[in-house]
Amino acid sequence: MIKNTPEVSIIIPYFKKKFFFKNTIKSILNQTYQNFEIIVVYDDDNLSELNIVKKILKKTQHQIIINKKNIGVGLSRNRGIQYVKGKYIAFCDADDLWHKDKLKIQINFMKKKKLNFSHTSYKIIDNRKKVLGRFAISYKLNYESLLKSCDIATSSVVIKKNILKTQKYFSNSKTKEDYFLWLKIVKKENYLYGIQNFLLMWRSTKGSLSDSILQKLMDAFKLYNNYEKYNSLFSIYLVIRLSFYALIKKLKIYR
Repeated sequence: MIKNTPEVSIIIPYFKKKFFFKNTIKSILNQTYQNFEIIVVYDDDNLSELNIVKKILKKTQHQIIINKKNIGVGLSRNRGIQYVKGKYIAFCDADDLWHKDKLKIQINFMKKKKLNFSHTSYKIIDNRKKVLGRFAISYKLNYESLLKSCDIATSSVVIKKNILKTQKYFSNSKTKEDYFLWLKIVKKENYLYGIQNFLLMWRSTKGSLSDSILQKLMDAFKLYNNYEKYNSLFSIYLVIRLSFYALIKKLKIYR
């Protein structure tokens, strides 16, 4: 139940994350900025973990949206967007962790700069929260730089709700669903600005969709060819270039 009007709505898609979800919510509840609501989109037709989710959220200002069937992380975020009360929307995956000052720093940054979008640098952690690497983002990205390499971690993003009125949301792809939206937004905003503080701990788990190279290649081609409307040959070139920059990025992160 929503007790007041929050300034920030935090959307969390949930699918089989019971071993991590409590710590994710704890990192959100420990924020030094507190004017937020939590919207969990439960994306599992097996309801066995629903009571765990409800118990963890019991004393929070929250909504739980239950999908009738598994629709994927992108479409679950889209569904969550329909329920937001806040002026700003933040995204967090159900196994990631936030620095305690994340929202305070980001909201202040966006207000001061009059921005509609922001993201942050992040650390990569394993299942036991061991830091595997770090990725420091650029201060700003334009369409061309983003087209080369998607350096935006979704769980670091805060976006102003009103810019989604004329935008499509996340795509229905299994991966790259967020990349689709960032490209649409940067074409409207010209630049996407980032905070170079490490305010997110992004969890890398083996066997996840984001760990599937073939799936990422297929979804990248679909993005460039179907959504960005580049011809097939140029789309293949863009996929190859994206893969090259992803390799360079990985070497920087895990050096």
